[in-house]
Amino acid sequence: MASRPGILTDWPWKPLGSFKHVILAPWVIHSTYSYMIKDEKDLSTFLAFPLLLWRMLHNQLWISLSRYRTAKGNNRIIDKAIEFEQVDRESSWDDQILFNGILFYVGIKTIPGASHLPMWRLDGVIMTALIHMGPVEFLYYWLHRLLHHHYLYSRYHSHHHSSIVTEPITSVIHPFAEHISYFILFAIPMITTIVTGTASVASLAVYITYIDGMNNMGHCNFELVPKWLFTIFPPLKYLMYTPSFHSLHHTQFRTNYSLFMPIYDFIYGTTDTSSDTLYEDSLKRPEEAPDVVHLTHLTTPDSIYHSRLGLAYLASNPQKSKWYLSLMWPVTLWTVMLTWIYGRAFVVERNRFHKLRLQTWTLPKYNIQYNLQWHKASINTLIEEAILDAEEKGVKVLSLGLLNQAKELNRYGELYVQRYPSLKTKVVDGSSLAVAAVLNSIPKGTTQVLHRGNLSKVAYAVVLNLCRRGIQVAVPNEDDYKRLKKSFGITSDQNNLILSKNYSIKTWLVGDGLKGEDQKKATEGTLFIPFSQFPPKKLRKDCFYHSTPAMAAPASLENVDSCENWLPRRVMSAWRVAGIVHALEGWNEHECGYTMSDIDKVWQASIQHGFKPLVIAAPSKF
Repeated sequence: MASRPGILTDWPWKPLGSFKHVILAPWVIHSTYSYMIKDEKDLSTFLAFPLLLWRMLHNQLWISLSRYRTAKGNNRIIDKAIEFEQVDRESSWDDQILFNGILFYVGIKTIPGASHLPMWRLDGVIMTALIHMGPVEFLYYWLHRLLHHHYLYSRYHSHHHSSIVTEPITSVIHPFAEHISYFILFAIPMITTIVTGTASVASLAVYITYIDGMNNMGHCNFELVPKWLFTIFPPLKYLMYTPSFHSLHHTQFRTNYSLFMPIYDFIYGTTDTSSDTLYEDSLKRPEEAPDVVHLTHLTTPDSIYHSRLGLAYLASNPQKSKWYLSLMWPVTLWTVMLTWIYGRAFVVERNRFHKLRLQTWTLPKYNIQYNLQWHKASINTLIEEAILDAEEKGVKVLSLGLLNQAKELNRYGELYVQRYPSLKTKVVDGSSLAVAAVLNSIPKGTTQVLHRGNLSKVAYAVVLNLCRRGIQVAVPNEDDYKRLKKSFGITSDQNNLILSKNYSIKTWLVGDGLKGEDQKKATEGTLFIPFSQFPPKKLRKDCFYHSTPAMAAPASLENVDSCENWLPRRVMSAWRVAGIVHALEGWNEHECGYTMSDIDKVWQASIQHGFKPLVIAAPSKF
């Protein structure tokens, strides 16, 4: 929002919220019906809606590419962090496409010659290019300078400049009034060609795609224009800007005003003197070498939309199933095939914590594949390649997330350490901190808990520590009870482990394998505390569900603009935090296999570094 919002700041359909897209429905339905059913075979009008869909996809491709490249670090222009506030502010980037769509349909109905356009006319393409290079670029330059006048800047344009570090979608984040002026400006070539009878579907579609592409490129925060282009054709410097050129406008504010062609900045003396230096420095910038890597994987086919490289507004909120994602199955299928073809870990996120450089790498594998025996060898190969890649890059610690540390897969990561005994990168499964997080989630004064779910390394340690603390652990499954008792050895602690089907216990420790029928047996007000990587389905509205083992990140953790799977904002899984703490403390041992670090030591180190335990509201009504 601008510092002093002026009139026509908000979009007219803002009250519709997520249902805003229905405003296009009448036009889309009418044009489709007219083309498919009636005898009005106007292909150009029919293609208006596919063009809008293409613009959505085109913008999203730029968003994903930019986030991927800035996470890797090579050619990145600005290091400053992006936070949730910016993501929220820029979540309405598709409003301008809706606005343009309405005006397109209105123009088709009201402007003579705007319908029944031919697919291609060369003279219209040339005229569009010339008008853009002349009047449009010139008028935009002066409009832009006018918007930087303190009166208009404070009421309108400051909203756009709230983003110092830009993403592609920053390019279209303006108040409604600004978009009106921009549309009038960009409509000049289109209306001119329509009125003169030289317009075609190609000239309009290519021009709109050009505007979107150049806008996105100028705000992508990584340099991608090769230097040899300017070497071969030096005048190109005045005809095409670069991402670093426009980035200076967002950091310096009073320079580099041009739209896409810097010629008017050179003519009127507003070119930033550091433009060439920043451009060359950005091109030379190498890929960032992280200190800590968290290796995770995709969970479901539509989890790609919730990842940081997917849909920003979904990634910035805890992962939940969305009905409309099922309608996107063709795109989902395409992403599944793309990840299968890519076939290696890829960078999705970068963070900075004090002096540590953090990255999250994702394997292109899904939960279902981890449960298939014939996929396990290929998954282990991918994990092994990621570990060796981390070793080559000098990574200090690599933490294994989700199913990448499954016992059935690689014995909690022990397989790789045994295979490469001289490995300098420390492999951490984070089990000690996961145990500590579970233990510290149990309400004070609890004397008895119920264990339900598959046994794991974390489960064994949690039960043992509870029994040592004098808390009775009831296990309803006899096989689980025998295995737990055997793991205790000959100690008095096993007296606190009992075989019992007393489902009235108010605190449950639950893991994978918890069934719906088990939850139905719980009494009203029961607190479910997961010790597993994945949360249980919340079937009981009269009970309480704690988060999976996790901790709240300190404010000094930078560049946090997405959620880790189902966890809330600025909350990290204990397995991920464990890797960071391991590096901060400089511990020189692996934590994988059946080895576990000192639970209390790891917990206290996490607290000292600013991570905080999660709390759940007390069940006050029971």
